[in-house]
Amino acid sequence: MALTVSAVVLFLAIVLILLRTGYLRFGPGLAAALLGFFVASTGIAPTINRTLSSIATALAHITA
Repeated sequence: MALTVSAVVLFLAIVLILLRTGYLRFGPGLAAALLGFFVASTGIAPTINRTLSSIATALAHITA
């Protein structure tokens, strides 16, 4: 659960920065957010969540 909240905060921060700097306009940003919302309600959402969790686990196990 912590990964999900962190990813949401990270992506929200990125989108807000892009909106404020002018690299992303409001219309395309809204379309991307709605796409994400609708993808989350499809059958591919669990696969995306598992993939992100696997990546986070792999990154956590990397030692410097």
